[in-house]
Amino acid sequence: MPQQMIWFFVSIAFGLIAWGVVAAQYIWSELRYRKRADALRPLLILHSFRFIGLAFLVPGVVSPDLPSAFAHSAAFGDIIAAILALVSLLLLPSSAGIAAAWIFNLWGLADIFNAFFQANHAGLLAGQLGATFFLPTLLVPLLLITHGLGFRILLQHQPEPALQESRHPA
Repeated sequence: MPQQMIWFFVSIAFGLIAWGVVAAQYIWSELRYRKRADALRPLLILHSFRFIGLAFLVPGVVSPDLPSAFAHSAAFGDIIAAILALVSLLLLPSSAGIAAAWIFNLWGLADIFNAFFQANHAGLLAGQLGATFFLPTLLVPLLLITHGLGFRILLQHQPEPALQESRHPA
């Protein structure tokens, strides 16, 4: 494995750790007290920015030898995820909105796993990402963690807050 790939994976690991701390300390500690639809909204808004994956298709932003199978799969998977996040936002808090949020969350997570698979299958090297290097190292760890939070929220069967304790001790 080339040394650049080791640093690439170390960067992804640090992204997961750092965003995990942020999620535990600040994101989940706030969302767990909200009703399901209200807890999903900030996560869906974040994921509506996944249009940025279209950068994989922009010449000059990525290396000319970036495998096109990876670039197209990642870019179009992300734009579909962004559209699904926006549709979910529009439909919340209805049951159609919850169903759309499930579809978004399943699609979005599968898209990230598919991007990792496509990158590995194509033999992608970190340097081929060019300016988009920050996407898998900074943004994707946050997206993975927020998909996990999304599933946790969606699995709450009632429209009550995800955690039924008082926010403020007596």
